[in-house]
Amino acid sequence: MKIHEYQAKDLLAARGVAVPKSKVAFSPVEARAAAEEIIEATGNEVVVVKAQIHAGGRGKGRFKEDPELGGVKVVKGAEEAEAIAKRMLGKTLVTVQTGPEGKVVKRLLVEQGVDIDRELYLGMTLDRAIGRNVLMASTEGGMEIEEVAAKTPEKILKEAIDPAVGLVPFQGRKVAFGLGLSGTAYKKMLPFLSALVRAYEDLDCSLLEINPLVVTKQGEVLALDAKANFDDNALYRHKDVEDLRDPDEENAAELEAKSWDLSYVDLDGNIGCMVNGAGLAMATMDIIQYFGGKPANFLDVGGGANAEKVAAAFKIITRDPNVKAILVNIFGGIMRCDVIAEGVINAVKEVGLSVPLVVRLEGTNVAQGKKMLEESGLPITTAASLKEAAQRAVELAK
Repeated sequence: MKIHEYQAKDLLAARGVAVPKSKVAFSPVEARAAAEEIIEATGNEVVVVKAQIHAGGRGKGRFKEDPELGGVKVVKGAEEAEAIAKRMLGKTLVTVQTGPEGKVVKRLLVEQGVDIDRELYLGMTLDRAIGRNVLMASTEGGMEIEEVAAKTPEKILKEAIDPAVGLVPFQGRKVAFGLGLSGTAYKKMLPFLSALVRAYEDLDCSLLEINPLVVTKQGEVLALDAKANFDDNALYRHKDVEDLRDPDEENAAELEAKSWDLSYVDLDGNIGCMVNGAGLAMATMDIIQYFGGKPANFLDVGGGANAEKVAAAFKIITRDPNVKAILVNIFGGIMRCDVIAEGVINAVKEVGLSVPLVVRLEGTNVAQGKKMLEESGLPITTAASLKEAAQRAVELAK
């Protein structure tokens, strides 16, 4: 799960991470009011208006309707903040991460201007190779960390966090010295790092990125940007975080699948897949590719799905206009083949069948399931093996 920059900053600030004064705005009038409030609090007329979408590269991005305007704009005064908000809100921002279709901006972050001396990078994520969370830092703030890793990997500092003790003081000092900090900035960085690590762990993040982290000319250390992704499997512990979900920024099919407790990922192929079990789903996608096809999705209905859940999964697949054939591949262990057959039949009768459907069943109650499909009178192609099913689906999709 992803959230907006302003939401990430609110969560970090509540956990002791230093962030600039800022306020979210959903209209030009709110943007003006936010700017006035920030200017009064800081005594600084310079404010920054930032488009809020789930994508990076906003500063370098451009609006389709206003190519001269980027997604991050430094302005002077509340009146100018309102004028820029009018140009941004409701417009489509295209960045390197949105693709050419871009994303519509529906909210803005109005933030105090800061006197930047240096831009740095900080990030935390799980290093699966060593099984520990890792704190990453670099002097190359403002750049994509992947680009830094590819061109100058020596500029990335890494500290693995022992889950038993957390970030220990010597690691914080090592990172601060490695970034070339001294004096006030050095002293400010140590509690900043500790707070960031605690926030990452407390919130069950999968990624926490501060890019750029800025050192001001007064020696302050501030998270000028914040990106936070969360482990979906831990959201039951964080109702406050789950409530921050923005459905406008998420794939509608994936959101609907989540409401049915289905594991679904939208892909760019043309063969819809419905499978039980993540491993079998991956194998199904692989064999489709092997025979020259492209899967349109990953969909695992799970081991304990009922007919209603199967029907919901089928409807999600059929709504994808790119799908030219559907392959249902079920190995009935806990999941019974007759339940799958019932769900598929009910879904086809309800929504219709505009593309070829291939079904391969094996396992518990397989004979009963196949009989139900055959007697349904529906144009369903059955297959005896996964190989045969994949070949038929690829041929029919053409």
